This record gives sequence, C-alpha cells and structure tokens, in this order.
Amino acid sequence: MQSDVTFVCNDGHRMGGVLALPEGEGGAEGAERKRRPGVLLIHDIFGLGEEMKRVARELAEDGYAVLIPSLYDRGNKVICVARTIQAMAKGEGQAVEDLEAARRWLAEREEVDADRLGVIGFCMGGAFTLILATQGKYQAAAPFYGQVPEKLPRACPVVGSFGRRDGSLPGAAAKLERQLEVLGVEHDVKEYPEAGHSFYTRPENFFAEKVGPLLPLHAEYDAPAAQDARERVVAFFKKHLG
Repeated sequence: MQSDVTFVCNDGHRMGGVLALPEGEGGAEGAERKRRPGVLLIHDIFGLGEEMKRVARELAEDGYAVLIPSLYDRGNKVICVARTIQAMAKGEGQAVEDLEAARRWLAEREEVDADRLGVIGFCMGGAFTLILATQGKYQAAAPFYGQVPEKLPRACPVVGSFGRRDGSLPGAAAKLERQLEVLGVEHDVKEYPEAGHSFYTRPENFFAEKVGPLLPLHAEYDAPAAQDARERVVAFFKKHLG
C-alpha cells in the first residue's frame, strides 16, 4: 500500500513524500496487530521518481514501513537541488533538518516501532544516509554509491554497496570499510566489479538512459549487482531491525 503524505518540518513547511506500508497493515487496526520497523528512504539526485517508489514498495513487501521525503519540495527545483547538495557536502543544513523531521514523523506513526528504524539512500541519498548513520537515531543504514565522509565519528551498523566502475567514487568502498573497522561497527560493504553508479535503479529519463553509461560514472542499471545488493540489504535489515 503506497500513498502520498505530508509532514511538518521544523520551520512549519509542509513537505510532501510517499509512504509505503505492508499490504493490509495500515492504520490503527494494523498497529494493534503488529508494529513494524520503519525505514527512511532518501532519493537520488533526480528526486522522488518512480524507481524510488518501486524500491519503497519492495521494502514494504518485506515488512517495513517506508517513507520517502521529497527533498525538492521547497519551491524552485534548481535552487532546491543546489541547496540540498550543499547540505550534503557540509553534513548540515535545511535538508538534514528536513530528514530529521521525516524520521520523527515516521517514528510517531502507529504502525511503526520507533526503536527499530533504518535508513537507505541512493547517490546523493547515499551520502545523506552516512550522515544520518552517525546521529544515533537509526539501528541500520544502507548507503548506495554515496560520497563517504573523510571521518565518521561514530555509526550504526552499515550495509554499503558501490560499483567499481563508478569514476566519481574511486576507493569509496574501501574507505568506508576502513572507517567502520576502526570504529568497531558491524558492517557489510561490497564493491561490484562490473557495476558503475546508479546500478540499483533503472533509468527514468533520457540523460540517465543514454548519457549516464558514457560518463566516467558508468551510470547504468546492473541486474545481477542490484539483485545481490537487495538480498544483502534485506538480510542486514532483518538482523538489525527485525
């Protein structure tokens, strides 16, 4: 079950998003039967598109309540993209605050067990996922081909997925694994030799379909890598979120 929703940000702005729930378990009646783990899904640089919704639905089928906040829901899209990327690079700012507001909204829902929250993100969303993994409010994080901070002060358990052919993130998987090992944090970080950037989602526009594979990012869907990554994430979330 998937529906459009809105939640209130810290400054009073009503942000849109999409909520995916296990079939037949929405509302108070579902909450009485069983509270589910919640997952915050952070979209890629293209925004809240159909592929992000598909990923949310698949996670809901596995038993999770999944919220995708629309980070570009603050007016002019070009300006929103620029400000969101700036917040990603700094690790703070409006987008980070909006993601926290989204987490609170999800945690307060009757269907959700607030003590079992995960976060998953792609590309730009993958970088935000690692930022949120340090905040002590999630039990598991699943970044996909996102920028890795120079130093993680702490982190929840992490299952990370990268493509070796992604020219924008050389050595990112090894960098993340080293940091998590130093922190003593449980992790599963994998780099797929034949995959590039955006290997988990199918292209939704001309640029992603025709231009992406030609760039140094080698951005294109890779079915075997996507399937393996999905299985790893589901197993990791099941272990840490239930």
